[in-house]
Amino acid sequence: AQLADVRGAETRERAIPVQRDVLGEPPRIGVFVCACGVNIAGVVDVPAVVEYVRSLPFVEHVEENLFTCAQDTQARMGGIIRDHNLNRIVVSACSPRTHEALFQETLTAAGLNKYLFEMANIRNHNSWVHADDPEAATEKAKDLIRMTVAKTALLEPLFENEIGVHPSALIVGGGVSGLTSAFNLSQQGFMVDLVERTDKLGGAANSIYRSAKGEDIRAFARDLSDRVLTDDKIKVHLGAKIIAVDGFVGNFTTRLSSGAEISHGVSILATGADELEPGEYLRGTDPRILTSLEMDDLLAENNAKLKEAGAIAFIQCVGSREPDRPYCSKVCCTHSVMNALEIKKINPKARIYILYREMRTYAEKEDLYREALEKGVIFIRYELDSKPEVAHPGSSLEVSLTDPILEREVVIKPDYLVLASAIVSRRDDELARMFKVPLDEDGWFLEAHQKLRPVEFATEGLFLAGLAHYPKPIEESISQALAAASRAATVHSSSSLLVGGSVTEVDPVRCTGCSACIEVCPYKAIALDENERAVVNEALCKGCGTCSSTCRSGAPSLKGLTNASIFAQISACF
Repeated sequence: AQLADVRGAETRERAIPVQRDVLGEPPRIGVFVCACGVNIAGVVDVPAVVEYVRSLPFVEHVEENLFTCAQDTQARMGGIIRDHNLNRIVVSACSPRTHEALFQETLTAAGLNKYLFEMANIRNHNSWVHADDPEAATEKAKDLIRMTVAKTALLEPLFENEIGVHPSALIVGGGVSGLTSAFNLSQQGFMVDLVERTDKLGGAANSIYRSAKGEDIRAFARDLSDRVLTDDKIKVHLGAKIIAVDGFVGNFTTRLSSGAEISHGVSILATGADELEPGEYLRGTDPRILTSLEMDDLLAENNAKLKEAGAIAFIQCVGSREPDRPYCSKVCCTHSVMNALEIKKINPKARIYILYREMRTYAEKEDLYREALEKGVIFIRYELDSKPEVAHPGSSLEVSLTDPILEREVVIKPDYLVLASAIVSRRDDELARMFKVPLDEDGWFLEAHQKLRPVEFATEGLFLAGLAHYPKPIEESISQALAAASRAATVHSSSSLLVGGSVTEVDPVRCTGCSACIEVCPYKAIALDENERAVVNEALCKGCGTCSSTCRSGAPSLKGLTNASIFAQISACF
């Protein structure tokens, strides 16, 4: 964001050599076997594998590298490709999920089509899982490379098409995550449309009292909302819902319930979550039985009754970590400990009890737990099958449970009972369907990969942040929102994108228009044309091959993964 004014000022165009036409040439395959330090070589006999690969058909060059992904190795690979006139490359190393793009760039720099490349994963699929049997792992490495070489010999060049990018973003959700993403993208110089279904920005932050570090969350949310509302690059749509989404990365069109139609290149889903309304512990029968956010309201208004309370009890894991909702809501333990400390500040004589299953004030928040112990907050553990029982005899509240240390029943008579209820997803199936993104079994938006693509969906151009993804404290939501904005900006930083390559193509002669491929395509990348024949939108297709395996006529085929190449691999296996 701080470099927005000088973006592109020192950009240099990379010189890419003219791609060599290899059509009609017999396969000349180069194989690079990676030792990966000890990750592979500590189990697999790499020199023996290299010697074996020399005997395979079409292999013109083979060598062992300590780290094939190293920069000096990459530079040397380009020279080897040119010197040996290689027209197809196999790297036998680790996972294509992490390194395929790197090696494809090496091919491009050497003048080869980047799709004339394959990886044999002899680390994740071999040395890591067969570390106790080096001899068998070595033989398996030979098998995997032999199969990959057989497939590579049948590879043909694939080509990508250029599409334009609409340099603006749509952000769904006006909570702290959505506001943070919107403001950051605006600072980077991009136009933003922010859609909030209610008539107020701020989301759950409007109900939270303090952060773990003592910051005023409500004041922070108001300040952030004001900055967004007065930003001339951000258009805020309050009281609006999304009713239709069309298009693909760089070129989306979204219609709102207000009648507005928005064109945008990327979307960030930050729709938030809700506090569970508990259905146990006599909730709803007495105004003194509160949720955590309701206790925040009392603290924020400096309620006089809290200063007079003799005892206050908190019950943790209300609705969390149970069969219907097995996940931990992550913030409840810290929240209750923070509120207990705040009550101790205004009412040092109050007896405060926290009834818990496991305390999860993780990382630096452990200091809050230690402070609560020092201030006299009493922690009593309970098990899922022996929850506390709440009674309402006369005008008082009674909470009873078995103390596992005292091994006897304890009865607490609190002036207030606070239920640390679960954070629950909104399970917005309709929104997920419109954007073609998945939800997990608990209704949270599901990212493409927890480690490699933590703020992205599998569908290009769509990102996620905040509580819509999973329960998390506000500082993590802010970090994730900034990460989502950063990833979204990588799309907007170019005026065009390349799409296509290893995607499906449909033979119109074979297609009967039965729509089976349309039904099974998870990315909704296939439609019928005016002749009732299936056509593929290359910008949406991810090359999963579901359509190819479904069609009875054999009309769809996945470029780079044809039936012939698969059968070649199978034959080479034996």
